[in-house]
Amino acid sequence: MVSPMNQNRFILHEKEYNEFQSILKKLLIDAYAKVVFLVDKNGSLLTSAGETEDFDTTSLASLAAGNIAATGGLASLIGEKEFSILFHEGQRDNMHISLVDNRLILVVVFDGRSSIGLVRLRVRRAGEELGRILKAVDETAEREEEGGVIEELTEADIESLFK
Repeated sequence: MVSPMNQNRFILHEKEYNEFQSILKKLLIDAYAKVVFLVDKNGSLLTSAGETEDFDTTSLASLAAGNIAATGGLASLIGEKEFSILFHEGQRDNMHISLVDNRLILVVVFDGRSSIGLVRLRVRRAGEELGRILKAVDETAEREEEGGVIEELTEADIESLFK
């Protein structure tokens, strides 16, 4: 769960993972992308969709987070709060990187089958959907915190994990 007090920490449950995955798959198709990644700001890959076998996903996630952090420093040097969208153009592939609710990083890799305009449009919509999920997660975490609901693992739960 996302704790409202520390929104940079993120425990992804199956329901949210499936919702994120669904949004990424739709974005992949709608934007004619090669691959889409969802990364937390600490550089951990949360989920992806598309042709990931050609990528070192761990390094990509880490470098995307570093890129966001570095451009945040550049933004502050010129008096901006942040740059929420980054675009890298290559000879063969392009990369669109954007922040979702200042908490997640959405990375879209695409080639000549798509355009930056289409990708930006589709990313904007996907970002709104991802933001709604994050808000619902926050509300659930807040209710659980107020109600003192703590999910504990029993010995039987732990044993079943190793079977």
